[in-house]
Amino acid sequence: MSYTGDVTHGGPPAVRELDRLTVTKLSVGPMDNNAYLLRCRDTGAQVLIDAANEAPRLLDLIGDAGLTSVVTTHRHMDHWVALEEVVAKTGAPALVHADDAEGLPIAAQTLTDGDTVAVGDQTLEVIHVRGHTPGSVALLYRDPAGTPHLFTGDSLFPGGVGNTDRDPERFGQLIDDVEQKLFGRLPDDTWFYPGHGADSTLGAERASLPQWRARGW
Repeated sequence: MSYTGDVTHGGPPAVRELDRLTVTKLSVGPMDNNAYLLRCRDTGAQVLIDAANEAPRLLDLIGDAGLTSVVTTHRHMDHWVALEEVVAKTGAPALVHADDAEGLPIAAQTLTDGDTVAVGDQTLEVIHVRGHTPGSVALLYRDPAGTPHLFTGDSLFPGGVGNTDRDPERFGQLIDDVEQKLFGRLPDDTWFYPGHGADSTLGAERASLPQWRARGW
């Protein structure tokens, strides 16, 4: 079956085979978080984005290949409940933006805007997107054989940006960063994978940016 990005809590993962990278999306509970396992098809190296919950399911997904690293997109607890156990079982370093490092339950290596994370011989670019939390990041994979792929955590969803608790300053930061650093840099066919729920493309959402800004959330 072709990849749609539709997963349900307790259901099977969705697998997308790119030319050089395999993306596996799994929903874990109880808040229907998305965890993403990226595997380099040439080397077998793997990176996990958001060890959100249900460590046994994540470890089963990871298998014997282990992990190169675990990236946490932001410091909210629902995105790292399984982090300590996954790191303990795999020995993989935990990575998080410096501004969110204090919110994690274990010591982590810190990231900053423009850093890269290796997935075997492929790379993810770290994009700092402020507002949902001070250190939220999106991770960009520029597929050499196709469209860009963007893992947005809770900063961008189909239908709007992430929650900023109706704080005008935080919302301004988030909508500005999403508009400038994501929509302003990447083409419409960029596929994005959020921290909860369904995927989308930047092209499907771009026309709604003025509406999001006007409504203030």
